[in-house]
Amino acid sequence: MADDTPGRDRLRELLDAVLDEDNRTLSDMAGDAYASPWYFSRQITRGAGESPVALRRRVLLERAAWQLRAGASVTDTAFAAGYESVEGFARAFARAYGRSPGAVDGDTAGGAEVDARPRTRDEHWLPAPNGIHFHPPVSLWVAEEAGRGTPDEVTALMVHHDVEDTRALIETAKALPGAEYHRARLPGWSVLPWDGAEESVAALLDRLVWSKEVWLASVEGGAHPARGADDPVSLLARHDAVAPRWLVAVRDIARRGAWGDRLVDALCEPPETFVIGSVVAHVLTFSAHRRLLVRHLLRDAGLSVDTGDPIDWLTRSPR
Repeated sequence: MADDTPGRDRLRELLDAVLDEDNRTLSDMAGDAYASPWYFSRQITRGAGESPVALRRRVLLERAAWQLRAGASVTDTAFAAGYESVEGFARAFARAYGRSPGAVDGDTAGGAEVDARPRTRDEHWLPAPNGIHFHPPVSLWVAEEAGRGTPDEVTALMVHHDVEDTRALIETAKALPGAEYHRARLPGWSVLPWDGAEESVAALLDRLVWSKEVWLASVEGGAHPARGADDPVSLLARHDAVAPRWLVAVRDIARRGAWGDRLVDALCEPPETFVIGSVVAHVLTFSAHRRLLVRHLLRDAGLSVDTGDPIDWLTRSPR
């Protein structure tokens, strides 16, 4: 716990020990961190302002609220949260949320169902001293301190330009015959090592849309998306589905001043922590690069295309 080795994701390691599915007691957590229960509890409480047992209980209740919203049964949710009985879970849930976790016989007059399911993305969050919250499907959201991070009009402009420019490029690419659209004009080219080859107009445009689909799923707490076809018509449909949601997500981050919030993505192996502002910056950076490459390849294919300058876009856009 006291190792200060540079580059370690200490937040992830702390949460790994506290929230591991197999660590149901303080002794289990401490053993995973190679520390005594007393020392482990002291370190976590000092750093997070919450005891490890309380942190685990709260985050699992937040997960339970989300699972109920997704349609899970009260019984399955109770045992998944580590409770030995549905009754014990119902009492803990009611204390935390002020309502029943579902339809329970005799819980309301006339047997009416009490709907405990949250209605918004973060409505399942409970008050916390450290900003650490459950984020679906198996991740954690670490909210930045209030007042740090402010809305940025330039960022909003760049995000809006990115989605509109990407759509315009897909429309332009419709003029290419299929063979030219998929032709490898940049043999062996890869923008990011883990994304694979992006040698054609088709591959670059597909990656422009796919990057938003994947990152939006993480931000929204959705399942990993299925990848659609890369022909221009299919890409337009995919783009038109993801673009407005991406714009809403970024506006919501700006409205809440949540640029410094962190997302602990347990789907990665090993789990990784991402600062939300850096996710938006990542998408914008590599989207701009790919859009310029697409322009180069479209010109190489004999099509006329503009420069993609945001100044020109803003000038001709009614705002």
